[in-house]
Order: sequence, then structure tokens, then C-alpha cells
Amino acid sequence: MHSASWYLGHLKERVDEAMEEATSLPRSDAYTINGKPGDLFPCSKGTTYRRKVDYGKTYLFRIVNANIDSSLFFAVAQHNLTVVRLDGAYIKPICTTYILISPGQTMDVLLKADQVLGRYYMAGRHFSSDNAKVSEFGHDVTAILEYNGNYTYPTSPLFPKTLPMYSDFAAALNFTYQIKSLASPQYPINVPTDNDITTRMFITASMNSLYCEDSGFLSCTEIPISTSVNNISWVNPRSTDLLQAYYRNISGVYSTDFPDQPPTYYNFTDETYSKDTVLTVQGTKVKVLSYNESVEIVFQGTDVQGGSVNHPMHMHGYMFYVVGYGFGNYDNETDPKGFNLVDPPHVTTFGVPKNGWLAIRFIANNPGVWFWHCHMERHLTLGMEAAFIVKNGDTAETSILEPPAYMPSCNVPLASRIENSDVFVEKKIDQ
Repeated sequence: MHSASWYLGHLKERVDEAMEEATSLPRSDAYTINGKPGDLFPCSKGTTYRRKVDYGKTYLFRIVNANIDSSLFFAVAQHNLTVVRLDGAYIKPICTTYILISPGQTMDVLLKADQVLGRYYMAGRHFSSDNAKVSEFGHDVTAILEYNGNYTYPTSPLFPKTLPMYSDFAAALNFTYQIKSLASPQYPINVPTDNDITTRMFITASMNSLYCEDSGFLSCTEIPISTSVNNISWVNPRSTDLLQAYYRNISGVYSTDFPDQPPTYYNFTDETYSKDTVLTVQGTKVKVLSYNESVEIVFQGTDVQGGSVNHPMHMHGYMFYVVGYGFGNYDNETDPKGFNLVDPPHVTTFGVPKNGWLAIRFIANNPGVWFWHCHMERHLTLGMEAAFIVKNGDTAETSILEPPAYMPSCNVPLASRIENSDVFVEKKIDQ
């Protein structure tokens, strides 16, 4: 089952306009399950996705959250769910009446068709970790679980009473706390220990404004909003992709000075902040890792510009172990004592809690250039991402494969705000 975002109008044009006018990026007008918003939307009433089931059978649902900006609660009326895999890795089974799934995550869920013959809504609802003043929630998305057999259909399917409300943090945490690796002899874990770690990084994730020189005509606060990691707002290369630049040793495309620490330390979760913590700069900065390094990263969420939300961090090319997470400012002395090195989740995406931190570990044994980013598209578009370059090992098997002879050229224009800043300034001045 695939959940996605649905927008009115031309999405790219809406995004371009928002970027140009320095306004918030558009939020989805609806969510879908297998391409349909469901019965609560006139446009799909009568064509809502239906999954027919036989009484007594157990079904495996692979649920994919492909929504651009939304974590979703999901439940099936009067049915229990058993989550057995997350991002393709087995976990200790979670028996629950609802799940919470972040953008980019996949979950394998077992459902036993053991209820009275009838029709039951499968419903998804946006989980919001935004500030209370944000109220632009999408409508609930629905599909129908329909039993085969001879019976009289009810007027309307039953709706799941166990589906949490939009801002139910307790429900979100209750589900997340249950996620543990299977960690069995058949499915062992290989989490790096404290003594194994060779690279430690502390990375802040923030809402920002781009730094600019005050010209007297345009103040810095009028520059488009931005996001950053360690106060670097990512900008895509103009003409050559990172992998090609690295493989072909092309200079001038990126720099290798992505910082292991933020430029300054402050009370990251405080509602007050200084100009120095608000302003960020753009760059294409990567972190270089040697083959087989053991890496620990602590992501720290901040409340700069009131932008504290849950950040689902996603890494390309790797699965990582979630060894810890919590709220407030990360304490390097006390928090590591509570790390889970026994059965930590092994995933590709996991959330940095609102006003909190997330600690992950992985072994850099997949050579290449690997993008990592917040999976909220608004944050990704505004710069909350960077990349790792993992060097080759000592053998052909531990080195990057040569590009195939038939590989087409990659010439997709990826305009950044810094390229168009002159146009933006002129337009503001003309107004």
C-alpha cells in the first residue's frame, strides 16, 4: 500500500513561486492510498481503493510512505496490526492498533482478517510536530478493507476509533519506543561499539535565513528562508554531479570541509535565538570517510526561528543503527550511557525528535558518494542535506564500479536560489 501527496495545480510552478517570493512551500491538498484520496473526497468517492480479504486469512501489507512532507498515523477499523519489518529489516514484532510511518519509510505489517464480515476503513492521518499555530492539516485519507462473502453492506464502512489525532505526541512516542531490531542468531546485528568508533560528528538541523550583505535597499530578513545542517545550507552543483566529479577527479564542484561540529554551541532548543544562529551560508560541502570507518552521528534539532519539528533523517547507500534519541540538548557525558547497543533499530530513515536529538552508528563499507537529508521535502528543498564520500577499499570488490559505456549524460538543470539571487533582489527593489 502506497501513500503519497496530491496537489492542486502545477506543483513545480507553485514551488518556484514560493521560492521566488520567500514564502512557505506548498503543503499537499490531500493524501492518497494507492492513488486515491478516498471516500472523504468527492473526486474519488466511488473509486476508493479496496482490498478484498477472506475471513480467517492473514495478510502481509507492505506500507510505503511516499508523502512529500507528512508522517502518517495509520489504522484499520476493529483490526490489530503486527509490524514485523521496517525499511526491509526485521524488528521485534509490534502488536498495535495503529502505526506511525515517516516519509521515506516502509513497514511490513501483518493483518488477520478475523472480524465480522463487512467493510472497514483503512485510514491515514497527518501527524504534525509543527508549532500549535500551524493548522494546515490535510484531510484523512481512506481505503476500504472489504470481506468476501454474502452479507448486507453497511451504509458506510466503520472508521478506526484508534487513529490518533494530528498532534498526539504521546501516541507517536508510544509507537516509536517499541521499535527494536530482531537481533536473533538468524538475524544478528553488527552495531559499532564505543571502542570501534573512528569518526564522531555532531550535526545541528535548523531553520535559517540566508546570509547577505545589507545593501541599504534589501535587508537580510527579506532573503528567502533556508534550512541547514551545521549551519551549511546545501546547494546543488551547477553542471557536474558529485559522483562524476569525484570519480573523474574534477575540481571546483564541491569542497571536502563539511564540519564535524556546528560553528557555535548554544541552547539549541531555546525559543530565543541570536542573529548569529539564524543566518546561514550556502555551500556544496561533503564529508570524506575512509573505507570501513565506524561512524557515530548525533543529530541535534534546534528551535531557531521557531522551526523545531520532527526531522526524518534519511541516508542513501546505507542502513544505520539508531542507538539513542531523546529530548532537549544532547549531553555527551550522560546520554551515551543510555545507548541501546543490544537491539537498536537498523533503518534507512528515522526521526530526530522535535526539540531533541538522534544518535546513529554505521560502518562505511559501501564506497561512493552518498546523499543524506531530511525527508521533509520542504526542508530538503531549502538546504537540510549534505553528502558523504566513502573512499575505495583495497580490492576491486571494495571499490566503486566503473560507469557503464551506455550511461547517458546527466544534464538536468538544478537552479539554486544563489544563482537567481540577483533576479530576486532586482525584483524586490523594483517593487
